[in-house]
Amino acid sequence: MSDHATRMQALAARLVGWLETGDLPPGLFSDDVFCDFTPPQWRLQARGLPDMLALRRRGHPAPGHVPRWHAEPTPSGFVMEVEERWTDAQGDWYCREAMLAEVRGDAIARLSVYCTGDWNAERQAAHRAQVALLEP
Repeated sequence: MSDHATRMQALAARLVGWLETGDLPPGLFSDDVFCDFTPPQWRLQARGLPDMLALRRRGHPAPGHVPRWHAEPTPSGFVMEVEERWTDAQGDWYCREAMLAEVRGDAIARLSVYCTGDWNAERQAAHRAQVALLEP
């Protein structure tokens, strides 16, 4: 694995750690990070670390778990696919996301996120009843 690929895998793993805990590792994002977040039928943006963190907390205020993720380096950063699960006062939730991270130095400077939307327990049960997935 090239030095660039190794650095991007490590950065993706740090991103997953943040998604799971909400604890921001130092230097994960640049101070002027730009986030372009696309849930189903909507689009939200944030510029700067405080606004990007607030955008994440509004959508995922509780810590969670990322049972599966995969990242591949690109010339300017990495792309990744994640599956997230979390529980809050309203129950158990699930979503899948594709992310494109542009990296400056060793920090994510731009993050584009494409999300399936948050599936509550009822939606997850309906999906399991109607669809037999070929892979997890």
